[in-house]
Amino acid sequence: MPEKDGRFEAIIEKIRAKNFKLTPQRMAIARVLSDGGRHPTVEEIHEELRDRFPTMSLATVYRNVLLMKSLGEVMEIGFADGSNRYDGMRPHPHPHAICIACREILDPELSGLEDMSEEVARETGFEIVSHRVDFFGICPKCRAKK
Repeated sequence: MPEKDGRFEAIIEKIRAKNFKLTPQRMAIARVLSDGGRHPTVEEIHEELRDRFPTMSLATVYRNVLLMKSLGEVMEIGFADGSNRYDGMRPHPHPHAICIACREILDPELSGLEDMSEEVARETGFEIVSHRVDFFGICPKCRAKK
């Protein structure tokens, strides 16, 4: 699936701007994260790239994903079981719809989220710097299996 809205180029440019080396492995990881519509685990990224880079370790993938996250180009979605998924398409806070059966993650477009953040700030006196909104349910594919 092709990357959308220049996300691959944005990730690569940020890496370049911070003077990190652009290795073929690093670029391949950025490509996987920017390909849109997916929220892969580090293990899934490693598995996808294993044939092209047979000597690349899981630790290398993990370090590169964390680098891209530290540059603000990848969003980490953590789960209670300690697992993480990564979003390189929309690295800013946004809502997710998560299937509790197959763990598919979708990015719904919700109007009013900005208003909700402002309302929480007014109600609590907090300066809101980030948010996380997740909706858990069963996706149409899993419902159809039942």
